[in-house]
Amino acid sequence: MINKTVKNVTEACADIQDGATIMLGGFGLCGIPENSIAELVKKGVKNLTCISNNAGVDDFGLGLLLQKKQIKKMISSYVGENAEFERQLLSGELEVELIPQGTLATRCMAAGYGMPAIFTPAGVGTEVAEGKEVWNFNGKDYLLEYAFDADFAIVKAWKGDTAGNLIYRSTARNFNPMMAMAGKITIAEVEELVEAGELDPDQIHTPGIYVHRIFQGENYEKRIEQRTVRPKK
Repeated sequence: MINKTVKNVTEACADIQDGATIMLGGFGLCGIPENSIAELVKKGVKNLTCISNNAGVDDFGLGLLLQKKQIKKMISSYVGENAEFERQLLSGELEVELIPQGTLATRCMAAGYGMPAIFTPAGVGTEVAEGKEVWNFNGKDYLLEYAFDADFAIVKAWKGDTAGNLIYRSTARNFNPMMAMAGKITIAEVEELVEAGELDPDQIHTPGIYVHRIFQGENYEKRIEQRTVRPKK
């Protein structure tokens, strides 16, 4: 069995260069690859195209890359919590492709399955459809959407083993599993790294065949994007 383990985040991200297209897992601030994002900030790589559910917040997640103007283009479905993102968008500094959340997930999944494109009714008759082919099946219109073509997919899991098998927890499963399938090179950071064979096969969400590099992360903040609590009585 192939050991996919690398020493640390620096080794895992060593060949990510300027102009790369990168998928980054997570939902909001849940299940994002915190260590790898910090490493990309440290490396100073620029002109990145980032495919992610969201753009982080001003001082965390992909917001850290936006602060340094390392992202050329964002492909996302939700960006409502980041003032710097808004500023760069309105000033024309940042290219943005906003797409429906289900379309984002399915274009990731299509890439993982080796499918070149999908048909979806989401966005028909809206700005999302501008410049895209519309096909009609059984009297209903569908947009032709192409599978993503990402150089890297960077995901974060709860547990993983040295063979690259991954287990996610709760909301972290929203985008990490399909992105893990879809990158030409998939990098996984995990909270706990164990030996191959220690994970229950019935609990594995991403088989190791999709993962090229895995390392144990550290110092996870796991921030909450919007904390909602009951008022004190």
